[in-house]
Amino acid sequence: MRRTRSAREERFRSLYADHHDPVLRFALRRTDPARADDVVAETFLVAWRRLDDVPRRTGEALPWLYTVARNCLLNATRGDDRQRAVAVRLAARTRPGPAAGGDPGDRLQVVEAWSRLSATEQEVLALAVWEDLTSPQAGRVLGISAAAYRVRLARARASLSRHLDGAQPLDAPSPSRAAGQRAAATHAQETSR
Repeated sequence: MRRTRSAREERFRSLYADHHDPVLRFALRRTDPARADDVVAETFLVAWRRLDDVPRRTGEALPWLYTVARNCLLNATRGDDRQRAVAVRLAARTRPGPAAGGDPGDRLQVVEAWSRLSATEQEVLALAVWEDLTSPQAGRVLGISAAAYRVRLARARASLSRHLDGAQPLDAPSPSRAAGQRAAATHAQETSR
């Protein structure tokens, strides 16, 4: 058994040494550097788990790894899409009324507010809104009590609300631009007198 394990480890080490850089370049051409590192790590984790499925013929292992890396990238993209969908669903729930679901400006503000939340706050809200879990269920997912989950959820909702309340309407001038416009208007009034 020990001999089989060391042969398996040696094969994986060789696979990693030979193909890490090409897989990293593959990922970097398709995403940002931080995500590329994650994709490469996930790709080689899959390769370790499915080492018997990795082709042994020369030149066939790299395309197999590229396929795994591509699937990892697609999974990450689907995750991002789900996060954006959560933000849109949150907009509908936190801003009742006809404008909440239909105004693209409101949706963009919610997406922006969502991106300002911490990963923990996003996860707590996603479990409630996207996964539609009860407090006890969501608490189990996070490894905390239902009461602790409800406290985190209340804090995350408050944080999202603060970010939404502080959001500038997309067609409104920024505070510095508005101040400049007021100063220009004042100057124009004074010079016209």
